Amino acid sequence: MTTVAIQQDQWFINGAITYPGTRCEGLLMNVRMVNCTFEDTHRTDFDPDENTRRFIAAIPSYRAHGICAFTLCLQGGTPGYEGAVNSAFNRDGSLRADYLERVKRVIDACDQHGIIVLLSCYYQRQDEILHDADAIRAGVVNTVEWVEGQGFAHVVLEVANEFGHAGFTHGLFKTNEGQVELVQLAKDTYPELLVSTSGQAPGAESDRLENLVDFNLVHLNTTPLENVVGKILPVKKYGKPVICNEDDKLGADGARCAELCVDNGVSWGLMQNPVNQTYPFQFDGRADDPEVYDKLKELIGSNNRR
Repeated sequence: MTTVAIQQDQWFINGAITYPGTRCEGLLMNVRMVNCTFEDTHRTDFDPDENTRRFIAAIPSYRAHGICAFTLCLQGGTPGYEGAVNSAFNRDGSLRADYLERVKRVIDACDQHGIIVLLSCYYQRQDEILHDADAIRAGVVNTVEWVEGQGFAHVVLEVANEFGHAGFTHGLFKTNEGQVELVQLAKDTYPELLVSTSGQAPGAESDRLENLVDFNLVHLNTTPLENVVGKILPVKKYGKPVICNEDDKLGADGARCAELCVDNGVSWGLMQNPVNQTYPFQFDGRADDPEVYDKLKELIGSNNRR
């Protein structure tokens, strides 16, 4: 059974520090694969189970190039078109067994390959499926209880993807205070689970939220390379692991951003939007972005530590 743990600001898998003796020591290099469990209840021309099967078959190639974590999401991510209905949650916050079956298949496959899962609950454009704030709270509790009940020791939780985004409907996703409540709810439900959330909202409670989470998440999609270090370094003041789990820079820019993050003690995560996240989804390992994956393999094979 694969296990995950944090000591200070470093990640451990199965009791051992990640990437020992390399520039990536203690980090969690990752890829956003939120649509590997995608469905759209409006479509009849898409096979969700086959989509998941293809992703699982490609996991060894990603692992061979240094990936030790994937981000999944119970409401997926944008598939490149509007109007998709893609949610593991019912209106009352209960969980759909058929959707969870696909998620479990991926989580189990990751377990077999020693890969950590960053499981995200809520995504903009999809949170409106849930009826109200109580349903949102119930969804968090039900997700956490499902993770605990399954005995997953290699899963960490992201409550929301980019809270504060204009695409969210419910107030709990619009403020730091709302996220403090949901993160605390998750931690109270299953204290051993590592919990965070991603996003940003103006106003009070931002420090309280950053101190509450077990690890800090940043997204670098709109951050130019010259501004990357200036964005990630302030987050390190909290003394916790910092993970970028979404960056849409590809090719040479993606490779350079990965290196900048690693050399500043921050885990980096690729979002290969045109390939992995845009319908029809493709999962081809290194072939998704050879320049990025070759750089990642170089970084985890380099013996000079930061």
